[in-house]
Amino acid sequence: QVPFVESGGGLVQAGGSLSLSCVNSGFTSEIFAIAWYRRAPGKESERVATIAPSGDTDYSDSVKGRFTISRGDARNSAYLQMNSLKPEDTAVYYCNAPVGGGIVRAPWGPGTQVTVSS
Repeated sequence: QVPFVESGGGLVQAGGSLSLSCVNSGFTSEIFAIAWYRRAPGKESERVATIAPSGDTDYSDSVKGRFTISRGDARNSAYLQMNSLKPEDTAVYYCNAPVGGGIVRAPWGPGTQVTVSS
C-alpha cells in the first residue's frame, strides 16, 4: 500500500488563502472517495472535506463556505482550496480515502503543515 503524498502547506496570515494537493500513485484502477483531514496540536483528527466518486462533496461545519475540495487530473488525486483562513485552521493536513467507520484505504502520509498567523 502506498500513502497519499500531500503538498502545498505553508505560513499565511489570517484571511489569506492556500491550496493543498494530494495524490496516491498506488490507486490507479478505481476512483475512490477522497477526504482531507487535519490534526491540530492537542486536538483529535478532524475530517474537513470529502469528495465522492460521483463528485458530491461534504464539509465540516468548521470549514463550510471557506474550503473547497476538488479532484485532480490524476486518478485519486485531490485539491483543497482554503480561503478566509483563520488561526484555528492551523494544523497538519492529511489526505486519504475513507471507507467508513473511521477506516481508510492507505497508510497515513507525512501531511503538510498549514500555519495561519493572526
